[in-house]
Amino acid sequence: MDGFSYINIFETKGIEYIVIIIFLLMLIPFWIILNRKKEIVAEMRKAYILLSAKIRNSPQGLYFSKNHTWVFMERSGAVTMGLDNLLLHLTGNVKIVFLKNAGDLVKKGEWLAQLEQEGRSLKVFSPISGKVLNINTLIEDNSGIANEDPYGKGWLFAIKPSAWKLEIQDFFLADETNGWLSHEMQKIRDFLSSKSTQYSPDHAQVILQDGGEVVEGLMIELPEELWQDFQKEFLNSY
Repeated sequence: MDGFSYINIFETKGIEYIVIIIFLLMLIPFWIILNRKKEIVAEMRKAYILLSAKIRNSPQGLYFSKNHTWVFMERSGAVTMGLDNLLLHLTGNVKIVFLKNAGDLVKKGEWLAQLEQEGRSLKVFSPISGKVLNINTLIEDNSGIANEDPYGKGWLFAIKPSAWKLEIQDFFLADETNGWLSHEMQKIRDFLSSKSTQYSPDHAQVILQDGGEVVEGLMIELPEELWQDFQKEFLNSY
């Protein structure tokens, strides 16, 4: 045909251009995924910073036990007891089940309450000995109060102590608390980095993004076996 010429792109650079175009088109979804991952990491870092600020902003005058409970001596001589911010933020909005009632006697290290989350549970042991004066019935109807206000409306028990001075000697107070909590967060990062890979490899990369930051409610995604190990590692000391 007049005016028509055939060009074999395999004998020119045309095929190279096509390959480059295809390669660039293939990069687009990877670029989208990469940027989405950066957004997720940024959000997790932001959540970690906010969580760290919440945890370290502990009220003055509270004594903290190694089993992540706190106690406060009221003017009346009664001691208010609750759970610390770190434990509550790790477990998310759990159901709190009371195992003691007003009038019961309790010894330090005795099982007081249980945190329940979709078939998984953690035991709460008493940091002090004494007589239970009252329980926070508001928590029974709405456990979320503990997460929202752990050092105020979220208290669990009021106890008349029987060995107060003796039993709080190894507790943390004021600036000591911040140092201990920072150390606990590092221990928890190391613990989760090891255990989540062992028990829940599918969740490990999501939970431990960007160096393994501790984010709010992360234990909701983890199996019962890891909850049991967490109990032994962090809650059985008092």
